Amino acid sequence: MKQIGHFIGGEHVAGKSGRTTDVFNPATGEVEAQLAMADGSELSAAIENAKAAQPAWGATNPQKRARVMMKFVELLNRDMDKLAEALSREHGKTIPDAKGDVIRGLEVAEFCIGAPHLLKGEFTEGVGPGIDIHSVRQPLGVVAGITPFNFPAMIPMWKFCPAIACGNAFVLKPSERDPSVPIMLAELMIEAGLPAGILNVVNGDKEAVDGLLDHPDVMAVGFVGSTPIAEYVYARGCANGKRVQCFGGAKNHMIVMPDADMDQAADALVGAGYGAAGERCMAVSVAVPVGEDTADRLVEKLVPRVESLKIAPSTAGDDVDFGPLVTKDAYARVKGYIDKGVEEGADLVVDGRGFSMQGYEDGFFIGASLFDKVTRDMTIYKEEIFGPVLSIARAANYEEGIDLAMSHEYGNGVAIFTRDGDTARDFTSRINVGMVGVNVPIPVPIAYYTFGGWKRSGFGDLNQHGPDAFRFYTRTKTITSRWPSGIKEGADFSIPTMN
Repeated sequence: MKQIGHFIGGEHVAGKSGRTTDVFNPATGEVEAQLAMADGSELSAAIENAKAAQPAWGATNPQKRARVMMKFVELLNRDMDKLAEALSREHGKTIPDAKGDVIRGLEVAEFCIGAPHLLKGEFTEGVGPGIDIHSVRQPLGVVAGITPFNFPAMIPMWKFCPAIACGNAFVLKPSERDPSVPIMLAELMIEAGLPAGILNVVNGDKEAVDGLLDHPDVMAVGFVGSTPIAEYVYARGCANGKRVQCFGGAKNHMIVMPDADMDQAADALVGAGYGAAGERCMAVSVAVPVGEDTADRLVEKLVPRVESLKIAPSTAGDDVDFGPLVTKDAYARVKGYIDKGVEEGADLVVDGRGFSMQGYEDGFFIGASLFDKVTRDMTIYKEEIFGPVLSIARAANYEEGIDLAMSHEYGNGVAIFTRDGDTARDFTSRINVGMVGVNVPIPVPIAYYTFGGWKRSGFGDLNQHGPDAFRFYTRTKTITSRWPSGIKEGADFSIPTMN
């Protein structure tokens, strides 16, 4: 049985706590490895390694730090197939989707090559008699990331790449469900020239999370996961005086206007709703057709597409649409939501509960499901399902459609499909959601913009990647200077002004 430990101080370290958890292959249901779960002493060792290594790294000029990122990008491209295969084996997503996971992280690493420019401060000459002011951005020290199972490559890189480029040391606590790729990324960072101790990977559960949130040497924490845990991490981290950014759950709507191209809209919904088995925080889970005729036309387009989706393990080839859910518990949860939708009166147009695959009966596969005539009081509308389930909530008019998205507690992503520029402009201006697509179903911003939801999808003032990441992982120091030749004799007891 494969044993997975931690990565501390540039080396693989076996677990010492005696606690382990199983890592599964979702396609077969078989145990692939045993993962060590860190205790307090192991977490402290990682933080101490990071703290000892950070001052020299923080003093390294930004251009040299950027060169490490350049080499890291080169190595990611070299090992793309290897990373994607390992990711797919533990998560279950298809190989093309796994490569997309890596590439989206790689693009943030590419953005971080611009650290020398992004870390520049400001300078003003002559703000007063012989007085100049300038500002500098300096690293925080040791920072940490707590990342989810659904993007085991992308989200860790969204966290550690900008943090490290800014001169910090980083402690990563990845998901225990698919832990291999985060450690592989740490190995590549060392190969790229990163000093030992600057990136540490500690596997664990709530004990490790609480240790990061409570440790006085951890200056900032970033989290991605469910909203209840995001709220917990944010509250506990802030109570301990840390800088914290947390991203939680979602219920992403896609408004379909009567003038939309129904084939394009249907294709977009199928890809965005069922890709990665719906295990994406930016998955479209609610389609909102405006008008009964629009709804009927959309359902007519959707049903054959949903029924013909190819569900299989990633080893079946690149034409697979999606694979299994990540765990047996995830399967039970998603099936329970479908049962609940039927119980509460939604119209189950396509039922994926009976799906089974010969030779993979013990895998965590569930078929694609499609609900129609879902109302806002139903559980499947209110809660995040995180599975291959798409709900159609019919709206009588545009105002009702936009209200559905605006009144939902989550505000991660939203989209509208229309050919009308006035409608699109009104929608993008009024909608209270953090990421908005116009004829784009999954509006995840590119690396040099920032990613973040509103309402109960995001907690904290700054978003992930883009310029916000460099603001989050640094603090500004402002220096006011005057040299002796410009200083008058005698004490001045009034507050300094520019008069």
